[in-house]
Amino acid sequence: MNLSSLTKLGTISANVKLPCTRILGMLAACLFCFSVFGGSATFAQTALETSLSGLPALNVINGDGASGTTYSLSLQILALMTALTILPSLVLGMTSFTRVIIVLSILRQAMGTQQTPPNQVLIAIALFLTFFIMAPTFETLYDDAITPYLEGQMAADTAIADGTNVMKRFLVQNTRITDLNMFSDMVGISNYETPEDVPLSVLLPAFITSELKTAFQIGFLLFLPFLVIDMVIASILMSLGMMMLSPMLVAMPFKLLLFVLVDGWAMTVGSLVATYSIGA
Repeated sequence: MNLSSLTKLGTISANVKLPCTRILGMLAACLFCFSVFGGSATFAQTALETSLSGLPALNVINGDGASGTTYSLSLQILALMTALTILPSLVLGMTSFTRVIIVLSILRQAMGTQQTPPNQVLIAIALFLTFFIMAPTFETLYDDAITPYLEGQMAADTAIADGTNVMKRFLVQNTRITDLNMFSDMVGISNYETPEDVPLSVLLPAFITSELKTAFQIGFLLFLPFLVIDMVIASILMSLGMMMLSPMLVAMPFKLLLFVLVDGWAMTVGSLVATYSIGA
């Protein structure tokens, strides 16, 4: 075998060794990744099981002090998510927020200021007024239901019932009798000895209907003076032959001036708060 043959044989051997080396390197890398990530997944699963087992479950205590039903962590999370989902509906339907935001929206439309104040400002004002109006009710709710439950002096079902009764008293005090009788007649129940006897299925629609009716009545009274200004300005412009000049544009400064001179914000906010029986 000559030198040229040996050279060719060595080249072929080197070319064969190169793919083998790459394959072995890839196998070693795969084994390393499998060992690392497999161990990490096992560790994560073990840590998750340990953390879940270390979290306390919700234990509902019976009225006699004996341990009652214990709810798992998954049920607690489900209950919390459900409560967060229905929270906006509770704010809209069981507080004074609906009446306040409707009155403020009608006032802005009557003044003709378009988007001033903006929606975010109106919602903020409505939330602050709602908190002020509902403060006595919330304090009673905290003292009668939440505090005894957190201190372990009251069972969960009893705390929920007491808190519901506190809200029922507020709703009944601020609901029109005609609206309450209308929904009571629909379900065939007409006699209630105490506000706590009224079911929420009747009280909530009666309250929201009463809120809408009262809000539109207040809005009508607020709209009248601004409507008079619009009619006077339109009549003056018509008599002067200024057809191309917008009456709304001319009337806006006079509306703002009237609203500032009579301290309109204080009158509106004070009238809204005065329409509620805020004693719990």
